[in-house]
Amino acid sequence: MARLKRVYLENVPQHIIHRGNNRQVCFSCEADFIAYIGWLKEYANKYEVSIHAWVLMTNHVHLLCTPKKSDGISRMMQSIGRQYVRYFNYTYQRTGTLWEGRYKSCLVQAEDYLLHLYRYIELNPVRANMVNEPSEYSWSSYQINALGKESTLCTPHRLYLALGLDKKACEIAYRGLFKAHVDGKLLDDIRQSVNKGMALGNERFKEDIERLTARRVTVGKRGRPQGWRKLKDEV
Repeated sequence: MARLKRVYLENVPQHIIHRGNNRQVCFSCEADFIAYIGWLKEYANKYEVSIHAWVLMTNHVHLLCTPKKSDGISRMMQSIGRQYVRYFNYTYQRTGTLWEGRYKSCLVQAEDYLLHLYRYIELNPVRANMVNEPSEYSWSSYQINALGKESTLCTPHRLYLALGLDKKACEIAYRGLFKAHVDGKLLDDIRQSVNKGMALGNERFKEDIERLTARRVTVGKRGRPQGWRKLKDEV
């Protein structure tokens, strides 16, 4: 089956995941994390992509970001990917691919899903049983968004800023979101949307995206289209 072409729209958030090939380790030590974050800052700035939330796991990366230009994310990810593979192969005296082909992505309806994705991304180390609390993991945006750690990488989304009247109030309200985990249907919807490259949002949002881009962003029904047998009989 042919891969669906990615859909990009300026000023519409996207959830991105990039995995190591065959789930192999992409970050082996602190220097690796620092190198990736450095290039993420550089190319996010160069291609005008706002990074709202992120986590670097040992074998994959999650990003929540909004491009100012429709090609911003693709150019950013291509540049980071090339630079980091060159660095990783040189450092560990290896050759060949590091990433599992193309990164995966999906458009996100901000009003209904954005803050859930902040939480989903920053809870990754907890779900993986690497830490008990998201604040214990150094390689995510949680310490920035929830605890006020200074950062030149993260740009707060307007919905994050709407959580409180000032920075401290936003951080307190944000921490309150983490009293519950992301699970059930919400967890399934988030995973399915990014893995299949479909939009994450309500039906109106998906219809609007399809109308604007003329591309499918919803899961198609399996099997033959309705009425195919009647059409066949009429031929």
